[in-house]
Amino acid sequence: MLTFLLMTASFLAFGYLTIDLVQLLSSNAAFIVRHGWVALMSGGLLQLGELTLIALLAMACYLLFRLCEQALLQRLSSSTRTIARRLG
Repeated sequence: MLTFLLMTASFLAFGYLTIDLVQLLSSNAAFIVRHGWVALMSGGLLQLGELTLIALLAMACYLLFRLCEQALLQRLSSSTRTIARRLG
């Protein structure tokens, strides 16, 4: 049950973190390309770094989700095999 709750929380966090992430990254890159050094000095580089950290955190949430999924599948398949052995 705890694994399922952790899986749900990581899925929700991944969804929240990735909302508009691609659009924000492309807008930031266009801003930096269009205005160059001025954009970097006015916070474009800092924003790019923050967006990169959000992307890394989103990836960690996704990996946690997949890890929980794998654990649940292994538990379910082993309990199914146990039940099948008892019946058969």
